[in-house]
Amino acid sequence: MDVILLQRIEKLGQMGDVVKVRPGFARNFLLPQEKALRATKDNLAYFETQKVKLEAVNLKQKQEAEAVKERAQGKAIVIIRQAGESGQLYGSVSARDIADQLGDDDLKVGRNQVVIDRPIKTLGIFPVQLQLHPEVYADITVNVARSQDEADQQTSRGRALTRADLEEDVENEAMAAPGEPQTDEGAEQPSA
Repeated sequence: MDVILLQRIEKLGQMGDVVKVRPGFARNFLLPQEKALRATKDNLAYFETQKVKLEAVNLKQKQEAEAVKERAQGKAIVIIRQAGESGQLYGSVSARDIADQLGDDDLKVGRNQVVIDRPIKTLGIFPVQLQLHPEVYADITVNVARSQDEADQQTSRGRALTRADLEEDVENEAMAAPGEPQTDEGAEQPSA
């Protein structure tokens, strides 16, 4: 099926391009979301009359997306989740969770704008991309931890905490804490 793109679609084409797509993709995605029109003579003529208006609307949306990008670029958010000792989450972090957390920080981002390559199912620090406009992307960092203290430690180390890291921290705290001298119970103590 041939369609006229009304906006830039990644890996498909630019606004105004006439491209051939599978009928299901056109019927189920492009046409209902008003991202394309069927490539008929009437629609081609209609597109030519509306082209300037569509380009102006696209430019305005792009400028708004650029403003949001400036606020979001490089932002780090913390998501607190329960997890097992191995770092495996009891569930996963979804695009909705990330969008909600950004909304709490006064960045209005829809969950369909959060691009996650694979589900986040472990503790750690993950790069996530926001698609604010077909031509505008912002990179953020998602820190998934059990608590705010753990998130701070992960941020300072730049990676997820492992069991070895936690054991090392306990040893370091024990060595740094001033304690009573260790004595053998069976040894005689000198009398004063």
